Amino acid sequence: MNKGSNLKVVLVYPEYPDTFWSFKHAIKFISKKATYPPLGLLTVAAMLPKNWEKKLVDMNVKKLKDKDLKGADLVFISAMAIQKASAKEVISKCKKMGIKIVAGGPLFTAGYEEFENVDYFVLNEAEITLPLFLEDLRNGCAKHIYTSHKFPNIEKTPIPLWGLINMRKYVSMNIQYSRGCPFNCDFCDITNLFGRGVRTKSKGQILAELESLYSFGWRGGVFFVDDNFIGNKIKLKQEILPAIIQWMAARKYPFSFSTEASVNLSDDEELMQLMTQAGFDSVFLGIETPNEESLAECNKFQNKNRDLVACVKKIQKLGLQVTGGFIVGFDSDPSSIFEKQIEFIQKSGIITAMVGLLNAPRGTRLYQRLAKENRLLKEISGDNTDFSINFIPKMNYETLINGYKRIISGIYSPKPYFERVGRFLKEYKPLKKLHFHFGRLRFDFGYPGAFFKSIWFLGIKDEARVYYWKFFFWSLFKRPRLFPLAITYAIYGFHFRKVFKDYL
Repeated sequence: MNKGSNLKVVLVYPEYPDTFWSFKHAIKFISKKATYPPLGLLTVAAMLPKNWEKKLVDMNVKKLKDKDLKGADLVFISAMAIQKASAKEVISKCKKMGIKIVAGGPLFTAGYEEFENVDYFVLNEAEITLPLFLEDLRNGCAKHIYTSHKFPNIEKTPIPLWGLINMRKYVSMNIQYSRGCPFNCDFCDITNLFGRGVRTKSKGQILAELESLYSFGWRGGVFFVDDNFIGNKIKLKQEILPAIIQWMAARKYPFSFSTEASVNLSDDEELMQLMTQAGFDSVFLGIETPNEESLAECNKFQNKNRDLVACVKKIQKLGLQVTGGFIVGFDSDPSSIFEKQIEFIQKSGIITAMVGLLNAPRGTRLYQRLAKENRLLKEISGDNTDFSINFIPKMNYETLINGYKRIISGIYSPKPYFERVGRFLKEYKPLKKLHFHFGRLRFDFGYPGAFFKSIWFLGIKDEARVYYWKFFFWSLFKRPRLFPLAITYAIYGFHFRKVFKDYL
């Protein structure tokens, strides 16, 4: 192709199945189509030549039709493991239409060999591999695979092309501040993908990205997608958070923030106070297990020798709601682990508690160990809560599955679920005006339709309506300030029961 060619490209984000984190049953209450936009593809779009004609199709918002692809020179596709089935359908459709495919992102970086119909693989981090591909494409000598073991400086990463999406279709926007994690849990593929060195964007970049979202008219939730937002505490405390605090005040607090962090956040009150001042009101923690031997087994040393319930309570006390990830299926798990997990979750007041069976993603230390022990069975599904496990566990399989079902029933059946929410609301004292939200999702309480839908679907049609009404009036009279949050959590419970309906 000629150097000045003006190509027409379509960027496609495959569909997510109905899962714990999809919140599909919840976002219907506020008439949204998807939780977050495809940040990776929007960033890649900003790295493509400015003269190219670009279109983005998020299949979680609309179906991909032949007319969307008609006349396209290239289709760019990015996906995670859970989107594999949809990704394969997209690739097949493009192949039939004779359109060349460029694939990247975690799904393809971990196992590109499975996708023989892809023309070009641009793997690992696009800041390094995408320019090489584009240069070869201009010169007519593009290769099949572009990969790199280097980790780029992300201070040159451009602002995502927000103009390619309809923001009104989404619950929350997203932003990335850092890549990499200082910890090395053996079941996690983050360090394999992004390394243990924490690379961060500059203060100017973060403010520019927030300003970009603001200028496009966004008001509401913004999720920092970092796998560990507090990987570099010093820079956060000295530069980033003070700058966000100032920017938010100047813009009259248009956003509320959420992110992911490690449990050692609880050790730093100054950091937590700065986060809440900046507008953070929710954080996801990888707690995994209350069993010390299992924490040691998976190299989760940052969680060992702690009163984890006390850590969660401390974070909540300082104004941050905690969502949590939990795992069962470790070799060191005792038969009592299922009851211990239920007890921990109920006592901690973690409403959004994602409990999954242990799985071994390709490239992790766990995967390598299980391969040596001839215990691997298949690749992961990417869905943490679909009752699948990709290796032979030490615990009897039936015991493990039945125990896992007991956990799901013990935390998401109506009675224990509403009890947990009530316990949390009794103790929670937010520092600022609340926003109506779902887990890591954010809304202003400007959705009266959601309130009335909750009365219809939860208070009249749902089998759990007795618990709903008891909780409804308790929160209305005993915690009126938190009533919007209470209704939100009631809607949460509806979603979780739908996801796990076959097991409750």
